[in-house]
Amino acid sequence: MYQNPENLRFGGGADGSMLHPAVMVWMVITIILLFTLPRQKMIVPFLLIVVLSPFGQQLHVGVHLFVGRILIVFAWIRIVMIKAGSSNTEIVSGGFNGIDKLFVWWAILRAIATCLTFLEMGAIINQVAFLWDSLGGYFLFRFLIRDKEDIVRVMKTFAVIVAILSVTMINEQLTAKNAFGYIGGRLEPFLRDGKIRSQGPFTGPIPAGTFGATLLCLFIWLWTSGRSFMFGFIGVIGSTVMMFTSQSSTPLMAFPAGILGISFWPFRQYMRPIRWAFSMTLLILHMVMKAPVWMLINHIDMVGGNSSYHRAMLIDGFVTHFTEWWLIGVASTASWGWDMWDQANQFVAEGETGGLATVTCFIMMISRCFGRIGIARRLSHGRKQQWSLWLIGAGLFSQVVSFFGISFSDQSIFGWYGLLAIIIVATAPMPAAKAGQDNVTTNRVASSPVEHSPSDELVWKTPNLDIWTGA
Repeated sequence: MYQNPENLRFGGGADGSMLHPAVMVWMVITIILLFTLPRQKMIVPFLLIVVLSPFGQQLHVGVHLFVGRILIVFAWIRIVMIKAGSSNTEIVSGGFNGIDKLFVWWAILRAIATCLTFLEMGAIINQVAFLWDSLGGYFLFRFLIRDKEDIVRVMKTFAVIVAILSVTMINEQLTAKNAFGYIGGRLEPFLRDGKIRSQGPFTGPIPAGTFGATLLCLFIWLWTSGRSFMFGFIGVIGSTVMMFTSQSSTPLMAFPAGILGISFWPFRQYMRPIRWAFSMTLLILHMVMKAPVWMLINHIDMVGGNSSYHRAMLIDGFVTHFTEWWLIGVASTASWGWDMWDQANQFVAEGETGGLATVTCFIMMISRCFGRIGIARRLSHGRKQQWSLWLIGAGLFSQVVSFFGISFSDQSIFGWYGLLAIIIVATAPMPAAKAGQDNVTTNRVASSPVEHSPSDELVWKTPNLDIWTGA
């Protein structure tokens, strides 16, 4: 009765190369830069092209070699060369930690589950490509983001990207033409209720607006930290413009979610009881409401014509069809109801593609990130340090809220990988003021110290402490 689009999970896509000459030239220049720039600056050209190239630009050689996929290969060739020239350079800054392990398990379990679900060669090829993208992309960020200067550099690059995207998305509103359509993207904009929904180089307006909205808190950190007022300012403006011009509810939820997270700063010492109070409120509402508590999503109407009912029914179907997906996921969720093939919820998408194990790993990754931020904030000395970590946590909260309205399907996932790497680097070192005290209680001192400038507001000094080592 309900049919999802053909080849939604794997096997679809163009059967030939679709690489615009401008994108090809840009890609070749980026590859050259990856081999000539110092390690610290490799991330800049990589991010510029993978985010700003229209999604779907690819070379087809039996498999779809997207621009990001190609650049990941060349970037790792350069990393191997760097590693060969300096055996002391760690592949991942601070060593392999709990979040890294969970990410690996998440990717592998998801790939295995999909292969077992379909038992086709096409699924195997598809999941090899998925591991290429996920493990290759994530650990590329882990290698390139190693200290606070790298974090600042990445955030400045994101600010430039968002500034460019905001200009093109405004132009899309004014001219009804997507500038990225001239280099291989969609030229005609999406419309809903007569309103133009700007999308830029992304697969649609929702990922476009969400990409900008979820970076807001990190731009505020860049602005208020004293590291770069100008980049932070243009990032905040660009993020706001992308949110509004996308005309989508998900970014309009993620954006204020970040602001809400920031607003709890005065109550930072009471977050545990606040979290418990919020959880108990949801439980009580679930018990007294006629409908399940997740149906509250149906009442969120931030943009005319939004699909809040669809989001609520996705969760409802996810819960009621638990026995279908919990082991290794399902081949299709089209039978769950009208339009249920569209998994516009990252948590639901994880269950559909990998079962309960994949959902658990994904949630544990998020939990570990919040845990690291909280512990690092409590161990840090100075209001500026705590404020910086709080903004990173608010950015993570904004990202989690967006997961209830979107699932990754394009280059926006690189924003997620970047956030994970930033969280790990920002929370891995130990504040010097707490070093002696906490060494006694934890006895988990990392072996590779990292020196930072005493003027940094995140004044991390040796010895480093990875609180998740061995966890």
